[in-house]
Amino acid sequence: MTVAGATSKAPSAQPSPVAPSVPGALAIGRQLLHHAWPVLVAQLLSMSMMVADTLIAGHYSTKDLAAVAVGSGLYISVVMLLVGILQSVAPTVAHHVGADRHDEIGPALHQGFWLALMLAVPGTLLLAHPEALLARVGVPADVAATASSYMLATAFGLPAVLLHRTFYAFINALGRPRVLMAISFIATSTHIPLAWFLTHGLGPLPALGALGCGISTALVSWLGFACALAYLWRTPVYRRYRIFERWQPPRARAIGSLLRLGVPMGLSTFIEITSFTLIALFVARIGADAVAGHRVVANLAALVYMLPLAMSIATLVLVGQAAGARDWARARATVRVSLWLTCAFAVTIGIALWLVRGPVIALSTSDPAVRAVALGLIFYICIYQLSDAIQTVAAHALRGFKITLLPMLLHTVCFWGIGLAGGYWLTYHVGARTEQPSVAGFWEASVAATILASVLFGLLLRSVLRRHRELDPGR
Repeated sequence: MTVAGATSKAPSAQPSPVAPSVPGALAIGRQLLHHAWPVLVAQLLSMSMMVADTLIAGHYSTKDLAAVAVGSGLYISVVMLLVGILQSVAPTVAHHVGADRHDEIGPALHQGFWLALMLAVPGTLLLAHPEALLARVGVPADVAATASSYMLATAFGLPAVLLHRTFYAFINALGRPRVLMAISFIATSTHIPLAWFLTHGLGPLPALGALGCGISTALVSWLGFACALAYLWRTPVYRRYRIFERWQPPRARAIGSLLRLGVPMGLSTFIEITSFTLIALFVARIGADAVAGHRVVANLAALVYMLPLAMSIATLVLVGQAAGARDWARARATVRVSLWLTCAFAVTIGIALWLVRGPVIALSTSDPAVRAVALGLIFYICIYQLSDAIQTVAAHALRGFKITLLPMLLHTVCFWGIGLAGGYWLTYHVGARTEQPSVAGFWEASVAATILASVLFGLLLRSVLRRHRELDPGR
């Protein structure tokens, strides 16, 4: 585990855009919010596509809803593993920005694009052939067949997803995330009507069920990446990086550096995401109602997670830029302000969600059995908001310092050891649940996992901040 920025050149003598010394808490808060709100809007728009798939499939049939729950769970798991690796572009570019190494910014994006194409090959193959995995975990045959067709369709859009997310990390690291909102709006406003028509049929267009959602997902993925390329090509501010003028071939050393930083990040993201998405597979044998109810609540959990995640992404970028400039006092101040702000937001969201739980669930499904399952689970989302916010901000702040290996190990212990393994035990092997399993067991374990993660990541981050205080004792 190393501290990034130790070999970076001294920061520019130009004054900070906020103040010549470390900005105050209010100034840092404004910087975080200025960066986080476009990211939040972009991610909510993107997440709304998954929510739309749930609503569209749910109003088509319970079997197709269960298929989308299972298929999208696997799709998200694969995508987030690979996207997590590509997130290494963000701290890499952020450090270049902080250290004024502008000539290295364009080449970092080039190598990120090459890495995205390399990762797309195994990812596409895995999505296109999920039958053995679905059979192994006991997904009913009719649901598995529909889920397989959904995943095959999404596989064709995976290369575009990975290329776009490389652009996403690059733009965030430069502190210009507003374009992400526009691209997400274009993709979402295209996907929702397209998925509806493909799923339910229109005139001579046959009803494709869950497959229609998968086809639409693939098409809008390519649309989003096309928009990203057009933006880079036509926006003058990026010409200084010579992105299209001096295209670099794949370089083993640069890609290896991204992998060393990104593989632990990808595994951390994969572990955290799959601790929720794989629940749909493990509870498939309980029945379609349990899977569908879990899917409804999991969508809500993903939505409310977007705010702490947006704040965490902003934290990663600002901490990364400060670390690149070797301004450790600014990095410490950014972490403190981000933790306070994000925790306040998380508590507010948890309370608000509990107050409107009934109407929110009613919007998600018209099936009474699915509603009953979802209403029984929503309490768990509300109570883990605070601990989840702490561990998310801390993990991303550590990424800003380019510390990724130990956080990956902590994520494994908490979210797979406590969350999935503990959840399986609580679901199938505790008391009356040996005869009547309940998906609530997985959510109970998830709460325990986030609490443990918040403690462990908090301790690790405090240790890192203390180390940098010793490097910068006068500030």
